[in-house]
Amino acid sequence: MKIPKHRILGILAVALMALLITPVASAQSRVPQLEFEAKAPKAKDDTLNLEERPYFLLIEQSEKALAENDYDAAALRLVEAMGIEPNNPLNVALLSNLGMIYYYNEQDSLALVTLTDAVRRSPRLIGAHDMRARVLTGMGRDREAYDEYQTIIDIDSVNTDARFYHGMMALYTGDLETARRDFAVMERVVPLSRKTTLALATMNAMTGNDREAISLFRKLIDVEKMPEYYGQLVGCLIAVDDLDGASKAIGEGLSYFADDPELIYYRAVLNKKRYMDADARRDAQRAVQLGVDPHRVADILM
Repeated sequence: MKIPKHRILGILAVALMALLITPVASAQSRVPQLEFEAKAPKAKDDTLNLEERPYFLLIEQSEKALAENDYDAAALRLVEAMGIEPNNPLNVALLSNLGMIYYYNEQDSLALVTLTDAVRRSPRLIGAHDMRARVLTGMGRDREAYDEYQTIIDIDSVNTDARFYHGMMALYTGDLETARRDFAVMERVVPLSRKTTLALATMNAMTGNDREAISLFRKLIDVEKMPEYYGQLVGCLIAVDDLDGASKAIGEGLSYFADDPELIYYRAVLNKKRYMDADARRDAQRAVQLGVDPHRVADILM
């Protein structure tokens, strides 16, 4: 089944949105790969004085600064820790954390250099590869990010986070076979995951399996209401000529996201199908004002 161009653009927007959303929403909720317990009273058997070593005290101070969103201080404490014990085998993980902190602080180039050094020192450190892929994606270097996720898959074939981003990137570039392979692993390993549902919903929409996609997008909306989910749900409903269902979904979506350009665009499409030309043109013009590509609405404005 050939998918109309306007549908493909909308579906790919969801794929791109998925690539830009990291598994956690904010720096505050991201947990460094290394965690150390808060300092407790010195134990009698602490013969190595671990609790008093400046190395670990600095790491603890870095974690405290990170929790307070003081990224400069958090980074400096890790640099100081690694300088005190340059041969400590834990430094490669600290280096990965340092790259993560630079990323939070919007220092993408410095983050990339730091994470590149981390993966050079420890080629199988998945956390460093994952962070490096995210930074590359944020910098628009998608091909390199795709290769980084492939590296993670080569190390751990059932790493479902890497499979998700790798598969969504493949889908974005039209490589359906790779996407199917990645999503099949996700479906086997984490069948109830939101990412699995999103991956399968997007792939079904891309391949014209709209009824299956409708069910999956509804499941996503039940868990988390996002404008992208509503937009793709409406696109699928229109594709199967469920205009009443599409109208209801548009209304519900706009009640949460009043200025979402995709929903307003689809309302224009729906109005056009219902021969409400004046309303369709008004919505099309509004959608363009909100950022929709004018080429997508050209036939509505004719």
